[in-house]
Amino acid sequence: MFNNDILPIVYQQGSLGASGDLAPLAHMSLPLIGLGEVLYKGRVRPSEEVWKEMGWEPITLQSKEGLALLNGTQFMSAHAIWCLIQCHRLSEWADKIGAMSLEAYDGRIEPFLPLTHVLRPHRGQIDTAERFRRILEGSELMNRPKEHVQDPYSFRCIPQVHGAVKDNCRYVESVIENEINSATDNPNIFPDEDMIISAGNFHGEPIAIPMDTLAIAMSELANISERRIFRLISGQRGLPKFLVANPGLNSGFMIPQYTAASIVSQNKGLCWPASVDSIPSSQGQEDHVSMGSNSATKLVRVVENCETVLAIELFNAAQALDFRHRETGFKSSAAIEEIFTEYRKSVPFIENDQYMHPLIMKSIEFIR
Repeated sequence: MFNNDILPIVYQQGSLGASGDLAPLAHMSLPLIGLGEVLYKGRVRPSEEVWKEMGWEPITLQSKEGLALLNGTQFMSAHAIWCLIQCHRLSEWADKIGAMSLEAYDGRIEPFLPLTHVLRPHRGQIDTAERFRRILEGSELMNRPKEHVQDPYSFRCIPQVHGAVKDNCRYVESVIENEINSATDNPNIFPDEDMIISAGNFHGEPIAIPMDTLAIAMSELANISERRIFRLISGQRGLPKFLVANPGLNSGFMIPQYTAASIVSQNKGLCWPASVDSIPSSQGQEDHVSMGSNSATKLVRVVENCETVLAIELFNAAQALDFRHRETGFKSSAAIEEIFTEYRKSVPFIENDQYMHPLIMKSIEFIR
């Protein structure tokens, strides 16, 4: 199936995150015995039809094999792995985009200097500050004299917030890496010891709680991003209100900020931890479950929402940086100017109001 790109149709709902991901993994495994549905050549089809086309015979399961296919945390773990890959990518982009916003807002470099972070040596905080110094090295805009003494928290506290997200990603990654290299089957068979042990390795709690915390972390990455968007359109520090090039009938970047605010608000609802819930099942035998599959599927939504908000921040930051270039004649760092130049090949400076949804989608594609 894998070699021929025949993919089982697996549904999002139905797992309690204990006894393994029974319902989703059943759908994943049904095609092996000629049941269920598969995605093949762009169409959803009964697996039985595809088997006949391929000249295959369904597998006949032997003792324990049905349980082995179902009693595991692979549905939860797969979602977690995909999300972690995206989280590392988005965390990196949040630093680059945040640095562009800092430049466009005429922010200060002092909150990123090492002395402060030695006093509170969280690894993510130190790494973020160092990364910003590297990204902004050689910037004419950053090195020019500043009139203001300090920046709003959404800029000044980037090392603390982005850093906390990095630390959480590292922690969750260590948990998930442990999980995907573990046996989550039940019962476990130990032939050398001549023992069959029915225990609880199928229970999703060890990864359900970390997935809930990762959702919180990514929600915060989006949250602080939206606050920077808000600052960029607020008409402060020489930037025009709503980043409007031609004032009057044009409303500029007002609505993209609305959109980001709406998405951030949705994330807050999605961050209610699924792992604090439990509903008994199986006539009370399964009297405590992790609901980790719900942690997993809503984590995907939070991560995708975070990507969209960061793309909207980039959309705003590039517009604001264009204004800053024109006002001062100064350039940002080589790293920021390279991103800016590449981005402008996809998304232009907005002179007059236009349909912005395609440009937001191009921004998302750019950071992908």
